[in-house]
Amino acid sequence: MKSLKGPGIFLAQFMGDEAPFNSLDSIARYMANLGYKGIQLPTWDPRVIDLQQAADSKTYCDELKGKLADIGVEITELSTHLQGQLVAVHPAYAPMFDGFGPAELAGKPVEQQAWAVNQMMLAAKASQNLGLTAHVSFTGALQWPFAYPWPQRPAGLVETGFAELGKRWKPILDAFDDAGVNVGYELHPGEDVFDGATFELFLDAVDNHKRAGINYDPSHFVLQCLDYLEFIDIYHERIYAFHVKDAEFNPTGRQGVYSGFQSWVNRAGRFRSLGDGQVDFKSIFSKMAQYDYDGWAVLEWECAIKHPEQGAAEGAPFIQNHMIRVTERAFDDFASSGSDEAFNRKVLGL
Repeated sequence: MKSLKGPGIFLAQFMGDEAPFNSLDSIARYMANLGYKGIQLPTWDPRVIDLQQAADSKTYCDELKGKLADIGVEITELSTHLQGQLVAVHPAYAPMFDGFGPAELAGKPVEQQAWAVNQMMLAAKASQNLGLTAHVSFTGALQWPFAYPWPQRPAGLVETGFAELGKRWKPILDAFDDAGVNVGYELHPGEDVFDGATFELFLDAVDNHKRAGINYDPSHFVLQCLDYLEFIDIYHERIYAFHVKDAEFNPTGRQGVYSGFQSWVNRAGRFRSLGDGQVDFKSIFSKMAQYDYDGWAVLEWECAIKHPEQGAAEGAPFIQNHMIRVTERAFDDFASSGSDEAFNRKVLGL
């Protein structure tokens, strides 16, 4: 059996304009001092990484890793959530996603998508140069406006949508395969791939590509009322990354899953700082150990109430306290009588 690594933390939600959150060196030291051993890098932020240079230069990557090692952390994965989103965008959402790419490409969906695909190709090579084996991203969405079947969906709409999504992602997954890196998609409302059923549709569309996997995040499943523990039983072989994020779902007589267009603070389902929600992390970490998950446990902090610095400070010990050092021997080995084939036959009366 294998043990997972951690605690790690995703830097995206903590980057800012003031120290220590405005440079990689200072934020890495800040997180290391809190007890984090790994950091997940948002590749769209040039203060964190130059993705083009990382893809082009092994020397740049070696120096980056060396600098972080001196601080006391290592890179868990690279993230391309924003770029992955732009691989597939329905026109209804295009203006709201313009900020995910270069300003000069705003309102130019064809150019935006081409830029996003190139970013994904760079991320594959950069991950390889950094010695990483997993990557995290979004699938993007062509069909999210049609998630609820009213008005009635035209026959074949879902099949056509996933066929197109697969066509766009297959070459990217091939590039990650060449780099020896798995892609863990965060199954997230707003993406075409947001639960187990849609993940299976996506797998079919990319010919069951071995690099297509899951960035497991139970918070999104709590908000969908999905059994996030059985999910691990079903899909554990495809879980390539792990976001440790908490959430709660408190339906009322006024709102439920759809939450009545309320703000995050007032939604029935909302993300919470780690330990403040309803996710059963003891069971999750047990299942991860049971299925030999040996990747990183990475805090993705999101909360509508608590300050992020408090969330970061509480997150490292929370993850550390849930990590399981798997045993090398059975608990009842003390009572073993030993065995060989002859002894086994004797026990069976043969």
